[in-house]
Amino acid sequence: MITEPYEEQGAGDPTAVPAAAGLALLALGGWLLATARPWQRPAHPVALGLGWTASAALLVCGLVLLARCARTVHEDPYTPAEAAGHSGEPRPDPLPETLNP
Repeated sequence: MITEPYEEQGAGDPTAVPAAAGLALLALGGWLLATARPWQRPAHPVALGLGWTASAALLVCGLVLLARCARTVHEDPYTPAEAAGHSGEPRPDPLPETLNP
C-alpha cells in the first residue's frame, strides 16, 4: 500500500483562515442582532444599544475580513501608478472591438 502522496501540495491558501473568521463574525453578529430585537421582548434601552453596537461591530469586522480576502485573491493586474494613468501607456480597452461604438 502506498502511503506517500503523489505530489507535494505545499502550503495552503493564506486567506482561508481570515475568510473563515470573517464568516464566523458575520454569523455571530447576525445572531446577536436577531436576539437583540426590542419587539421580541422588553429590554432596557442601554442593553439594546449595547447589543446592537456589539452586533454592528461584529458585522463590520466580518465584512472587512471577507473584503480583504477577496481583494487578495482577486488582485488588480495594474499597479496603482498604472491605474491612475501615470504609466505613459494607455490602459487596454476591456471591451472587444465589436462592442465599441
